Amino acid sequence: MLLLLAGAIWGMSFVEQKVGMEHVGPFAFIALRFLVASIILLPFAFQESYFSTREKAPFGVKQLLQFCSIGLCLFLGMASQQVGLLTISVTNSGFLTGLYVVFTPLLSIALFKQWPHVVVWPAALLALCGIFLLSGGDFTQLTLGDGLTIFSAVCWAMQVVLIARFVVQSNRPLLLSFVQFALTSVLAFVLVLAFEQLSWDMIMGASRSILFTGIFATGIAFSFQVIAQRHTTAPQAAIFLSSEALFAALFGALRLDERVGLIGLLGCALIFTAMLVVEVVPELLKQRQRSLEQ
Repeated sequence: MLLLLAGAIWGMSFVEQKVGMEHVGPFAFIALRFLVASIILLPFAFQESYFSTREKAPFGVKQLLQFCSIGLCLFLGMASQQVGLLTISVTNSGFLTGLYVVFTPLLSIALFKQWPHVVVWPAALLALCGIFLLSGGDFTQLTLGDGLTIFSAVCWAMQVVLIARFVVQSNRPLLLSFVQFALTSVLAFVLVLAFEQLSWDMIMGASRSILFTGIFATGIAFSFQVIAQRHTTAPQAAIFLSSEALFAALFGALRLDERVGLIGLLGCALIFTAMLVVEVVPELLKQRQRSLEQ
């Protein structure tokens, strides 16, 4: 339920991410959003760390580096997604981001030799067909924003895989969230200094979007993800989090009046079907095998 709720909040946040960039640049939006989340989460992370230390849960330089590696994935995913939103719709961004549900088991193989169910391979092909249709049936129509958003999906998949690997070992989900938020904010501020302008008037113009994404989509939703992933596998987490694609399309239609044609809708359906197939089919086959054994 926590993962599903996180997906719903992220789906709503796509609209605010796009609206916020009417006032500030993409890197400034990221920096301010994650600064808000870091400030809110700091006292909770401190309290959690205090009790974990009393319980002698291990934490040192190794765990800190693990948390920072997750934060780097978060920053790369957030930056590429946010810049991508400059040129593509909320609906397209939501569905292309959702491809991490296919990339997650693939990265599990590459990094940790954890082989997924054989159904992953046809699901990946189905997702690629969905991207083709979502682009209008012509890959020449794919924009730089589409490419950046697909890259962000790879980064999100890496983040999900690493969280599943490290959060149980440290027993500090809130501290992990704080470290990844703070690192993302610092890296984004560096890019603001290099490439963007920022003023108080610009911040005030985007304040509603910054506060919503900082408090709910970042501080709450990402923390829900980390807490919940102590009890699920990475592919299981990815399928629930992929619900953000549907919520992004819904709120893109309600708030921004975005529409996709029939071909685009079919592409969305194929991508979401691939997400479901990756998780649902293996579970159904397991249940069938148990029934036969009984």
